[in-house]
Amino acid sequence: MSPELVINLVQQALFTLILIAAPVLGVSLLVGLLVSILQAATQINEMTLTFIPKLIALFIVLILAGPWMLNTIMDFTIRLYRSIPGAIG
Repeated sequence: MSPELVINLVQQALFTLILIAAPVLGVSLLVGLLVSILQAATQINEMTLTFIPKLIALFIVLILAGPWMLNTIMDFTIRLYRSIPGAIG
């Protein structure tokens, strides 16, 4: 197994990881920011207030983007398994 192949596999894995995590992290960041702005505007300093909106938003994102995320992981895994014979010899 050549170092170039290992670097390429790690690069593809990290790109897939970022691609899959982006919708969940982006929505979590956006909802947290909106709730923080609401808290600052109303001067409510309740720490648990951000938990429920984030949980609901992440649940919705996982329902909507879940099949795409699963297909992306499956495609990467299938490509990885198919590249094993080329990596061995």
